[in-house]
This record gives sequence, C-alpha cells and structure tokens, in this order.
Amino acid sequence: MKEAVQARPRTAEPDGSARRASATAPAPSAASSPKAAPPAPAGGTEIIESLYAKRIEIYPRAKIGDSLGWFQKWRWAMVWATQVVFYGLPWLAWNDRQAVLFDLAARKFYLFGLILWPQDIVYLTGLLIISALSLFLFTAVGGRLWCGYACPQTVYTEIFMWIERRIEGDRAARMALDRAPWSARKLALKSAKHAAWVAVALWTGFTFVGYFTPIRELAASVARFGTGPWETFWILFYGFATYGNAGWMREQVCKYMCPYARFQSAMFDPDTLIVTYDAARGEPRGTGARNRRERGLGDCVDCGLCVQVCPTGIDIRNGLQYECIGCAACIDACNYVMDKAGLPRGLIRYATTNSLREHFGARTILRRIFRPRVLVYGGILLAVTAALVAAIALRVPLKVDVIRDRGALAREVSDERGAPWVENVYRLQVMNTTEQPRTYALAAHGLPALAIGSEPRFEVPAATTLSVPLRLRAPAEAVAPGSHRIEIEVRAVDDPSIAVREKTTFLGLRR
Repeated sequence: MKEAVQARPRTAEPDGSARRASATAPAPSAASSPKAAPPAPAGGTEIIESLYAKRIEIYPRAKIGDSLGWFQKWRWAMVWATQVVFYGLPWLAWNDRQAVLFDLAARKFYLFGLILWPQDIVYLTGLLIISALSLFLFTAVGGRLWCGYACPQTVYTEIFMWIERRIEGDRAARMALDRAPWSARKLALKSAKHAAWVAVALWTGFTFVGYFTPIRELAASVARFGTGPWETFWILFYGFATYGNAGWMREQVCKYMCPYARFQSAMFDPDTLIVTYDAARGEPRGTGARNRRERGLGDCVDCGLCVQVCPTGIDIRNGLQYECIGCAACIDACNYVMDKAGLPRGLIRYATTNSLREHFGARTILRRIFRPRVLVYGGILLAVTAALVAAIALRVPLKVDVIRDRGALAREVSDERGAPWVENVYRLQVMNTTEQPRTYALAAHGLPALAIGSEPRFEVPAATTLSVPLRLRAPAEAVAPGSHRIEIEVRAVDDPSIAVREKTTFLGLRR
C-alpha cells in the first residue's frame, strides 16, 4: 500500500540531529535529493554530512481532560490483563506443584494438568502457527493492534511512563525538570524514578526466571543470595533488557529494532482499518472554533494535542507512518478537542484508505472487512486451532518406544519340557505422562503362540520414563526363518483406555 505507508522526510541539523519536515514542505529538488550526488564545491572544499540522527526526547501526555479516553482505557485494561497473567501465573499451584513450569533440566513442560515432553514438539509448532496466523489476521483487519495494546515493549513502556509521571509529573513538569539545572530536588526525583524502574525491571526478570525454576524455591534462593550462576545471569539480563528498552529506548525499539514495523505494509491493504486523519475534512487547519466555514477552515484547530499524546512522537496528520503503533491515543485526544469545539467526532479515527477515498459508511467498511484475505486467514486459523485442541484432547498419556537388543537378535531356548523355542529380547522405553503412578500390562500379537517370557506387569512412577526389559518367545516350529511383523501392546491396568500399540519385528532362526 504505497499510498498509505510512507516515510516522513527529514533534514539534517548542524549538530547531526534530525528535524521532521512539515506536511506542507516542498519536495526536495533533484539537486538536493539524497540519491543525487551534489556538485563539487568550488575550491575543492570537502562537505561532511552526518548520517547519525540524535534522538529527540519525547514527552507524551498521559491524558487530555479529566479522564482517559476510550482507547486509552482499553490500553490500560490490556496492561492489567497481561501483567496479572505474567506476574501471577508462576505462583499458582496445581497438584502440589507450580501450575506453569518449563523444567528444562528434566525436559518437562507443565501447563496446568498437561505435561509436555520433547516428543510433544508438534504442539509447540501448532501454537507458533496459531500465533503467526493470529498476527496476520489481526493486522489485515485492524492494523497494528498487537503493537498498540499487547506487545511487551508497549506494555512495559506504559508502566515505566506511569512511574515517571507519578514521580516527576506530567508532560510540562517533566520538560521543565529536564531543562532545569541539576539541583538536590532534581537529583532526588531522577534517583527515585530510576530506583523504581530498576525495582520493576528486576521483579520482571525474577518472574521470567520463575517460569523455568520453581518460583518459590527461586524466591528462597534470592532471599539468602544463593541463586545459581545461570539464574543470576538471566534475572539480571532480563531485568537490564526491561530497564533499557522501556526506560531509555522506548520508541527507538519500535522504530529501529522491531522488524514488524518494516514489513507491516506488506500485510496492509486499502481495506485495512488503520488510525487515519481525514484531511478532506480537517484541511486547511486554523485556530479558533467560531465561524470556521466562513473563514474557509476545516475542522482541525491545529492544537497539536494529537502529537503530544503520541508515544512515538509522530504527527498522524502527515499520513500513516511506520512509526505508528496503532495505540489510538491521538483519536482520544482529537475527540476531546472536537467535543470542546462543538465539532463532530472522528476527524482522527479508525478508517480504511478506501473509505476515505470513496467516503464509505460504517456498514460498507464492515462488509469489506470480510474480504478473501481475511476469510482465508480466519479459516486456516480456525482449522489449525481445532486440530490442535483435538490433538491435545485425544492425546494418550502414555508413550512407548521399542528398541531391539542389538547383542542378541534371536536365540534358541528350551521350555520346562525341553521343547525348543525362539526368543527375541527388547527394551521398552515407557513414558508415563500423567501425574500419578500407573501399573501397565504387556501383551504381544502377530504370531501364533507368541508369549511373554519376562514380567508381564510393571509400575511407572508419575511423570517418569522407565526402561523395561522384554523377552518374547514362540515355539520354534511355529516361526519360519526371517523377519515377522508383530505388535507389542502396553495397557494401563486401572484404565484400559490408556493403551499404546507399537510395531516391531520378531526374528526366526535359520536352520
């Protein structure tokens, strides 16, 4: 969507920083275009052009008016929802253990009543496919909804900015504090802010590690300064990443580090709902709410509040830009101003490129949302989700691997009457994936008079893998030389529905 996604022109300042060009700035000429080499100055003077743009500090406003707007309330609802889950989930208990625990040392993933092993990698694959398809679907329908409401970078930046506002004040107070010379008050406020940031970051790192090490044990180790080297490293590393990304880099991560901002244009189309400014209604801009039509002005009063509330510091009136994370803070600010000016809401709103060009109504926009791309994404997502749910629901909590004994492929033995029998030796790797010990019974099928020469029953502790020796016998006259297909059945004694059959071979002796 070339007409919707465009980079904002910038011009270099003498100090190497970047200055945003206004929407009405003239296009650069061929001589000043970056692609065209400038003519060599007279006298051989060397021109040095800096490629580094100094970061411009952004001071986003928390709210316009006495309360948060509709979209900002939704953002904070998502902040609360995601962080209650993230910080609270490791403390939940399930069957006398942590409800969600990724035990890498034991190679077990505990998800409430479900225990996943390395052999269950297919479920992780399905979950990743569902996540990718969901991102494609939501982006095709509503733009960068993930970025604006649920991305960890967005969520933690919002938390850190809330701390900053509580300590240093809102936008004007923070700007005045940064411009003021260093004093005891400024040092105290800055120190308190960074101390709170570090505390949140370290608690976040601690919680993250708590998903891989039982969090109650981890808390006891932290209290006595007895954490292991890897636990210490990851707590500090994840805490440092949270502190740096949410406290210092903020919008820089979204602009320059996140790849999603770069390929979002490939996922948009003219019927994707995006945060847009209605230029046909808003231009030309001008201050004052009275007699705007008589003065030949549009509805935009040029207050600049849409820029002040933007967490990435862009002007949405310049069109859709890759820096826009779709948080819709500018919509809330503009609607507030429109209410105060007595003008209709929706100058900045969620709309599509086609709706702005063709002046579609809400019903037409909604109807065009269900277009082939969205239907395909939705259908595949529904099918993959249903398949994953069915696979987990029908999953047998028992896994069996049959391994032949390489030292004795087949041998002749005698029974108690001295009759010759052919015996094959196997080793079974039996995995009990439930959280209770189970007793299993063995059976073999595929040859006449095939019998089990070892113990036919065995017990496997809860969530454990056990190696079980197995000897199968058959009368020598009933087994022809060569290889014979057989099946070994392992069945739970207390629950016949838990059963697995594995195919293998039984070798006859050549005479």
